[in-house]
Amino acid sequence: FPSQTVTGNFAKVIHGLNANQLTDQVIQRSKRMILDTLGVGLLGTSTEVCHKVAQYSKIYSSDLSSAIWGHLDFRLPPLYAAFVNGVAVHSMDFDDTWHPATHPSGAVLPAVIALSEAFPQKKKISGLDLLLAFNVGIEVQGRLLHFSREARNIPRRY
Repeated sequence: FPSQTVTGNFAKVIHGLNANQLTDQVIQRSKRMILDTLGVGLLGTSTEVCHKVAQYSKIYSSDLSSAIWGHLDFRLPPLYAAFVNGVAVHSMDFDDTWHPATHPSGAVLPAVIALSEAFPQKKKISGLDLLLAFNVGIEVQGRLLHFSREARNIPRRY
């Protein structure tokens, strides 16, 4: 169908994903990726760069808030919580990687968790919904990377 665009097809595939499509293998690998990312993120909360972005982000406030990992008394609007936690994950460069070079979980998990915390108590998402959101984020990142000319042949360029 000539009027369909790559973007339209991409959006259709992503929109059509649901928790029933998560295989046992995908669920197990996702849990391992999430656990690894949380561990690396907690370690990263002690870095200087993480402290700097956390201090910078304190100027922002909102009725919605999400946790800053490793700090029980420190919450930020979801956007800034995702930013600080994402910096924590990547600050020591131990987060997961795939080829071409990207760090999928460090970009996706902090955003998914921050957003899930911002839902009202009556609309909290399930663990399976969180796994689906995580996998959709990984899928989007992987497909965008696949389409990117900038990502081609990174090892040869450096």
